[in-house]
Amino acid sequence: MSLTDNELPRTEDEWRVRLSPEEFRVLREAGTERPWTGEYVDTKTPGVYHCRACGAELFRSEDKFDSHCGWPSFDDAIPGAVKEIPDNTLGMRRVEIRCARCDSHLGHVFEGEGFTPKDTRHCVNSISVRLEPRQG
Repeated sequence: MSLTDNELPRTEDEWRVRLSPEEFRVLREAGTERPWTGEYVDTKTPGVYHCRACGAELFRSEDKFDSHCGWPSFDDAIPGAVKEIPDNTLGMRRVEIRCARCDSHLGHVFEGEGFTPKDTRHCVNSISVRLEPRQG
């Protein structure tokens, strides 16, 4: 069965065809890219960050900030774009963030760190998103 670019895969095998092995590891298996290696860690380009798996709009560049944690950080997501799931792996309590459209892993969200007035840090794997630069 072939899928158009607008159709979401229904099985993990279909996702494997659409994504690179590293994209699949992070997006579909909740992996993490190594800190300071992602293409968007230091990016300041204005635009919108989309889910690399399905293309949904997730974050705006004006919500991106330097947290010096090794991954792109945003103090807000586009309303309704991400869902939060309790994550108790690795012996700690965290909150995983996933794309609300395709359920792909994006990273984790942390609160109470004091980085921004919103006091929230969406710590996102660069490989989970794709930046669409603002035109003009």
